[in-house]
Amino acid sequence: MAPVDPHSYTDDAHPVTAKAALAFYLDFAASTIHASALLTLSSPHSGDLLLDTRSLTVHSAATTTSPPDQIPFSLAAAADPILGSSLTLTLPPNTTSFLILFSTSPAASALQWLSPPQTASSLPFVFSQCQSIHARSVFPCHDTPAARLTYTLLLNVPDNLSAVAAARHVARRDPLADEHQGACDDALWCAQGRIVEEFEMEQPVPPYLFAFAAGGIGFRDLGPRTRVYAEGGDRVLDEAAREFAGVEEMVKVGESLFGPYEWERFDLLVLPPSFPYGGMENPRMVFLTPTVIKGDAAGAQVVAHELAHSWTGNLITNKTNEDFWLNEGFTTYAERRIVEVVQGEERAALNMGIGWRGLNRMMERFKDNMEFTKLKPKMAGIDPDDVYSEVPYEKGFQFLWRIERQIGRPAFDEFLKNYIATFKFKSIDTETFLEFLKTNVPGIENQIDLQLWVEGTGIPPDAMEPDSAIYKKICSLAAEFKSGKLPSEDEVADWSGQEWELYLENLPTDVEASQVTALDERYKLSESRDYEVKVAFLQLAIPTGCRCYFNEVEKCLKQVGRMKYLRPLYSSLARCSGEEKMLAHRIFSEAHEFYHPIARSVAESILSKHS
Repeated sequence: MAPVDPHSYTDDAHPVTAKAALAFYLDFAASTIHASALLTLSSPHSGDLLLDTRSLTVHSAATTTSPPDQIPFSLAAAADPILGSSLTLTLPPNTTSFLILFSTSPAASALQWLSPPQTASSLPFVFSQCQSIHARSVFPCHDTPAARLTYTLLLNVPDNLSAVAAARHVARRDPLADEHQGACDDALWCAQGRIVEEFEMEQPVPPYLFAFAAGGIGFRDLGPRTRVYAEGGDRVLDEAAREFAGVEEMVKVGESLFGPYEWERFDLLVLPPSFPYGGMENPRMVFLTPTVIKGDAAGAQVVAHELAHSWTGNLITNKTNEDFWLNEGFTTYAERRIVEVVQGEERAALNMGIGWRGLNRMMERFKDNMEFTKLKPKMAGIDPDDVYSEVPYEKGFQFLWRIERQIGRPAFDEFLKNYIATFKFKSIDTETFLEFLKTNVPGIENQIDLQLWVEGTGIPPDAMEPDSAIYKKICSLAAEFKSGKLPSEDEVADWSGQEWELYLENLPTDVEASQVTALDERYKLSESRDYEVKVAFLQLAIPTGCRCYFNEVEKCLKQVGRMKYLRPLYSSLARCSGEEKMLAHRIFSEAHEFYHPIARSVAESILSKHS
């Protein structure tokens, strides 16, 4: 008996949950879900069974026999700060399914409840973010990507709200007595002014891809299988529809490269600004930050990444977080192939250049713990949120690009399609991938040092910086900045946000305050609507002591909860002494309730580290 995953109590000697029937009563006033979960195992089991939970109140557990028998259960007395609390059920002989009644905590790590004053619609809003190990704070489960499950979901919400989920929408209808299976009283479930949104996910997915949202949500159709949803009214919907107008074409390109799209629909939900990620690849319903709406269709690149997950990550999933690169490295490679077709080779090369700079920056971040520069790091005792970085994305991309260069693109494309077809709807580890690679590309281990790429720290010597005219030109202009030369208006006339981002990422860090202000006076980068540009500039400005940008830093940290921006800005402030560090603590004290619990925890750890 042993855990199948360093981040789960799931026992490798036990069956796992294969299906869940969930009924959720959303109590917005209490920021709580009253719920039932009818769980069906992959095979019958007797005796103790362990499930993952975090901050759940478990009311009862019972068999599905008639009449039902109560199942003895116990929650671990002390919650592990990373894993949460194990729930032990003592099942009768040959039990296949059982019913658990429970409630979530207002502090559930996966959920953010927004009050009407915090939303654009002036209606309450809630959304989930279960990656990496937060599904356990929503319902008891085997919260490991090694355990895939199908599910049905009933969301009982006020009838002036709408709900979406990462599953097929079955119906919006009146509540029915008893369908909640004890989640709450019939009188509460069927109360006037309540509605049920019903969903079903028929394909097996890992628990971290369970997702839902409810609030004042509207939508616009983009194509026959694509739609954008948003909270924020017509303005946000219209902007999102323009930004993502090319999504249907992207789906077709993805199919031409990687095989059939297996999820029927590819819809998008633009969430409130507190969403902690750029995007989350929930199948059928990708969650997005509003910061990807930039007005120039550049946000479509984030969508390309989440779309690529439809094949690499959702269809084939990393078995544990130690194999996270199998999700993100493959998806970064696939994203750039889609971008190359839709937006051209130069745009894909820019994307690669930004990624190359990001990978090198991660070497500096982890210089005191190079374990996390490995493609397959040891993660026992480590919170995945604390070491989330660009390494699995960009080093994983570099590894796959290295294989492509070795065997040629046509052969690699054939390998990729075969890989996807072989392992679809399965969760695999790095060793399985390497064996498949060596079997299907004989002799590859003699041409590429596979062990160095997977187990070695740092950037392997055969990784490659991208080679394109525009990439080289931007890097050359950045190198001239040190001597005081700013790019001319003619040189930047055609630049979009990505060109500016790459330029800023390549500037030396030891610049003078006067150089920073001169750059901003000419090009107004601190006021950019593109947060990638704004944050890259502010990150450059903070260490120079340019207090004139404190107001922009504060606005940014209070208006957007995306961790990609919180992490560098809080880190830059906290690493300084005196006024900057005090500013970081004041802003966090005033803004922390706006952040999703995952982002709040990350910001707290940064401030604690530099206190």
